[in-house]
Order: sequence, then C-alpha cells, then structure tokens
Amino acid sequence: MDGEKRYIIHPRGLQVGDGVMSGPGSDIRLGNAVPLVEIPLGTSVHNVELKRGRGGQMVRSAGGEAQVVAKEGDHVTIKLMSGEVRMVRKECFATIGTVGNAEHELLSIGKAGKSRWLGKRSKVRGVAKNPVDHPLGGGEGKSSGGRPPVSPWGKPEGVKTRHKKKASTKLIIRGHKRGRATQ
Repeated sequence: MDGEKRYIIHPRGLQVGDGVMSGPGSDIRLGNAVPLVEIPLGTSVHNVELKRGRGGQMVRSAGGEAQVVAKEGDHVTIKLMSGEVRMVRKECFATIGTVGNAEHELLSIGKAGKSRWLGKRSKVRGVAKNPVDHPLGGGEGKSSGGRPPVSPWGKPEGVKTRHKKKASTKLIIRGHKRGRATQ
C-alpha cells in the first residue's frame, strides 16, 4: 500500500479505513483488484475488465456480482447475474466481492419534485402534443397515434441501434448474444 487515494466502486462489506490493493500477487481479499487467473473458482467478483488496461466494464451496478466458474487456456469463464456465461482473457482484472448498495432499487422517489432534484426531467407523450410538434400529435379527443412510437423527429423508438461486434459476442458461451437468444 502506497497511501494513494482513488475512487473505487464500493464492495459490500468494505469499511471506512480498510486498505485495498491492486495488481498481480495481491491477496484475495474483499475490494482487491487482481487478474482473473489468480482468483479461485467460485469467488464472487465485480468491475470486470473485457480488455486488459481498459478498466472495468462489466458488473458495476448496485448489488451486482459475477462468479468465476472455470479456467482454461488463455480465458477464464465467468457467470453473470443475468445467467450469461462468457469467457474473458485471463490477464484482465476483476475486483473481489459484490457491489454494495444492493437496496438501491428499493428507494421510493415519492413525488415528481424529487425526480427533478435527481436531474430527471418530465416527458410529455407525443400523442398529447399538437400535430406541429410531434408526428403522433393531434386528433379529435384522445387518439392513440395510429403508428409505431416515434421520436419528435420521426425516428422509430424502441429499435435497437447497436451494431453487432464479432469480438464482443464470440466469447459468450451461454446467454444473450446481442440480438438473438441462444439455447
């Protein structure tokens, strides 16, 4: 420990003043970030890298965890909370433990004003607007729109826009492969 201070994702059970270490050879203790190859099978991890050095990209939300289930060759197999099983290169880092604040989703906002305090603005439905303001607007009385949901500029809503990337889906063993369900 060199005393350097950094922001990290809070692992459940880590107390104020506890030290955490990062790097190959670090202890397998709560909050430490180590390469996946050094983590024992069955261990819960979070903040998992997909590419070495890029930083954690998976399992970062409140209460999230993944489990190391196998090691073979240059890859380590991890099981995500969604049930997806995927392989990640063994030199990629992961943090030991589960992400804290698991009760995050139980918070009741209570009123529109609190949503505004949190930076969320209200949204007016397209069908409630005038025809000049939205493609779904207008109509006598309460009309339901008569066409698929679109943005105020006529672009379809709810349509996936992510391009399939071969590199990100070829290592998924079981689960959701971006656009088509498997097994």
